[in-house]
Amino acid sequence: MNECLLTNARIVLADEIIHGTLRLADGRIAEVAPGRTAVPGAEDCDGDYLLPGLVELHTDNLEKHLGPRPGVVWPVHSALAIHDAQVASAGITTVFDALCIGEDAGSTRAQTLGPSIDALRHAVAHGHTRVEHWLHLRCEVSSGDVLELLQRYLDEPLLKLLSVMDHTPGQRQWMDLEKYRIYTQKHEHWSDARLAEDVAMRQRKQHEHAQRNRHAVVRLARERGVALASHDDTTLEHVAEGAADGVTVSEFPTTLLAAQAARVAAQAIVMGAPNVVRGGSHSGNVSAASLARAGLLDVLSSDYVPASLLHAAFMLVDEAGWTLPQAMATVTRNPARLVGMDDRGEIAPELRGDVIRVRSTPQTPLVRAVWCGGRRVG
Repeated sequence: MNECLLTNARIVLADEIIHGTLRLADGRIAEVAPGRTAVPGAEDCDGDYLLPGLVELHTDNLEKHLGPRPGVVWPVHSALAIHDAQVASAGITTVFDALCIGEDAGSTRAQTLGPSIDALRHAVAHGHTRVEHWLHLRCEVSSGDVLELLQRYLDEPLLKLLSVMDHTPGQRQWMDLEKYRIYTQKHEHWSDARLAEDVAMRQRKQHEHAQRNRHAVVRLARERGVALASHDDTTLEHVAEGAADGVTVSEFPTTLLAAQAARVAAQAIVMGAPNVVRGGSHSGNVSAASLARAGLLDVLSSDYVPASLLHAAFMLVDEAGWTLPQAMATVTRNPARLVGMDDRGEIAPELRGDVIRVRSTPQTPLVRAVWCGGRRVG
């Protein structure tokens, strides 16, 4: 029997923290008991925390490694291996790799979509990953090819989450066109005339495709029983549209108004962990910590910085006045339940042996060890 015994730890349970001992056996949590053990071979945790392995529903981290520089496309299997190691070292034991479908044909995202899914499928099938990987497809509904691409991957066994998004300038994340101008010119160095052409083109594509594509994505999600999220809701109308579509997840609402409406609509509210760590949104949208204080935060996502997930959860204790078990639920139990994973997200007997050992320091929580499915992976 494959067994691991951890003692002298602060074990974070669903509603309390105990000083005790945890036993992993055959890939699962076998026992949680108060107090220390004198059993030979037990690993002394020196008072560190034992927490559930983190569950990440939306990370762009794989895409970042696929395109480390403008115009550079990195070998996909290498990028996946680096990404897998990085999320494991951040304490993430279940990761939903978020891949965009519906991008400009020449973009790195468009070039690497198919190879990324193929590489992910191969790595999972052959046991080449440290942690458990699933697929989150982000559907850009203003793109003319989004439905064609989605149809290719709808029956992918790793697919467990779909999101509808629309990054057209003039609404949602880019409601303020001046912010879009500043962001785009910083990254693209375009003239005002070139920027105006881009905005007009994107708004034209939205008019041609967005509504029809959104309806189709929603229908396909329903038919396949895949969880559906709405991205960057800003107005009451956005949330109402999502509610009518059967959206269960409000992913990164950009305003307090949208978050409040999502709560009324019984949609789980997901916010970016970097927003918490940085003290606000990089796009100037609503603060995640302020939503937490208002009782409008259910799940954190690392988005573009894997290490932010654990860091932000610890910060919520001070920023929102939450208990550590309450804060940890936003990165463990709550995201797991959103996608129907009842076998993880808590430290309790019979659940998966996804556990992380963490030392709290004044600067940041440090991941000391990681077990995924009872196997030490970091």
